[in-house]
Amino acid sequence: MDNSVTLLEHFLYMEDGDDDVIYDENRYGAAAAIASSKQMLTSALHSMKHTQGVHVKIADLGLGDGGHTFSTVDTVVEVLRRKLAAIYGGTEPAFEVFFSDLPSSDGFGQFENRVTDSGKKYHVAGTPVSFYWPLFPKGELHVVVTTNALQWLSHVPIKVIKKGSKTWNKGRVWIEGAEKEVVEAYAEQADDDLVTFLKYRKGEIVVGGMLFMLMAGRPSGLESQVSDDSPFKLSFTTLMNQTWQELVDEGSIEEDKRDAFNIPLYLRNTEEVAAAIERCGGFKIEKMEMLKIADPMNARQQEFMKDPDSYGRAMGNLVQAGYIKPMVKAYLGPDLTSKFYERYAIKAATNKEFLAKDYFYTMIAISAIRV
Repeated sequence: MDNSVTLLEHFLYMEDGDDDVIYDENRYGAAAAIASSKQMLTSALHSMKHTQGVHVKIADLGLGDGGHTFSTVDTVVEVLRRKLAAIYGGTEPAFEVFFSDLPSSDGFGQFENRVTDSGKKYHVAGTPVSFYWPLFPKGELHVVVTTNALQWLSHVPIKVIKKGSKTWNKGRVWIEGAEKEVVEAYAEQADDDLVTFLKYRKGEIVVGGMLFMLMAGRPSGLESQVSDDSPFKLSFTTLMNQTWQELVDEGSIEEDKRDAFNIPLYLRNTEEVAAAIERCGGFKIEKMEMLKIADPMNARQQEFMKDPDSYGRAMGNLVQAGYIKPMVKAYLGPDLTSKFYERYAIKAATNKEFLAKDYFYTMIAISAIRV
């Protein structure tokens, strides 16, 4: 099976050329990954041994921007609806869907429409809280899905902002290119976080239930976080570090303040994911796949070459997606945050070399059965 996915042209031209919409990686990068993993998700749902009645409880952990999250849940509900109707002689199953994410998530902005929609196919509820905590009573859930969220850590490892230590990530806001000790601190935090997530889900999912995870990752055998064809190498290293340094150089922030900011993002490989699942216990991996997702911007390289400012704006919009902008805003305040992203966009517009090749996201999809 070819896991390389190219977004259809109509994705790139939706919303009449609104850069804020088109180049939101959290929306369209994740959408492509979800589309690629849909067959795997559907197969896992069909293989589930659902036993107790026709009242199904589903949880989606990590709303993101809302759009792709609801699409995933719609798939889960539709597949199980048909499956259970066949088992129980056409009886209409009842579905409860619980959504959870951090309070800052944009997804809750769309959540109200799902609650008030008279034509909805399931009952919904939402909780603005981290999924690194216990969320539900023991043995309550039949299906748990999480998409494009588990690469985000519960917090930045304290070690990497301890000034003067071997693990101090001085001069960088992410771990790509950092010292070995810094990378190891992030890897340790990522392992602890994933095991914690799995431990709580193990208690909440019924035996025979399913956990489906889709997260940003990195290819096996790659020691660094990103390869040369990963957009993260540009987004979170080159441009991000240059922009922070510019704020330091002009005196907008102090160097120590820059050094104390790190992005809590870690891209696991499949071996690290499998090790965490084994360490936790209680789950049997049904399938795990590495997906290669084309960056939506690849399709418009020539256009961006002619109009680099639009490319800069697109990159600025992209790196604000997900949890990055709330973190920067909470750290710098609104005025400096606006300045930061303006500078970021300018720097992106002057880096034409990055338009000369295609970029890809690496995603890991895992379906696991609660045993």
